[in-house]
Amino acid sequence: MGDWNLLGDTLEEVHIHSTMIGKIWLTILFIFRMLVLGVAAEDVWNDEQSGFICNTEQPGCRNVCYDQAFPISLIRYWVLQVIFVSSPSLVYMGHALYRLRVLEEERQRMKAQLRGELEGVEFEMPGDRRRLEQELCQLEKRKLNKAPLRGTLLCTYVIHIF
Repeated sequence: MGDWNLLGDTLEEVHIHSTMIGKIWLTILFIFRMLVLGVAAEDVWNDEQSGFICNTEQPGCRNVCYDQAFPISLIRYWVLQVIFVSSPSLVYMGHALYRLRVLEEERQRMKAQLRGELEGVEFEMPGDRRRLEQELCQLEKRKLNKAPLRGTLLCTYVIHIF
């Protein structure tokens, strides 16, 4: 079907910035939202069309009367609710992944710039060369898997809770 490791890795990257209380709170909030929809789904999955009474006996009229009375299918309405409940979390996850990608690109650009400066440094200035080598070594060691939770990412995080 698909590679579920990608989903797991994505969720791990997104939840790195959350505190333990935040992770528990968001999990409980998501489960509560889904449970509310699950309880409402019991009524949705019932066959209410069989109990619908039409005031005429003409063939096909029963479906037309039902469609006129209920223009949107209850099952489709339930699916729409599931989408609305899960979309804030998906928007936050997408924004966090975008920020991680931007920060990783910036890190790669800084590494390339430091390598260029390192090649341009003469052997006469060993202090500058050593400093550039240390900065480059730090950039290579530091794999960015946690975007700082500030700015627009913080706003998205707060909004998706509600």
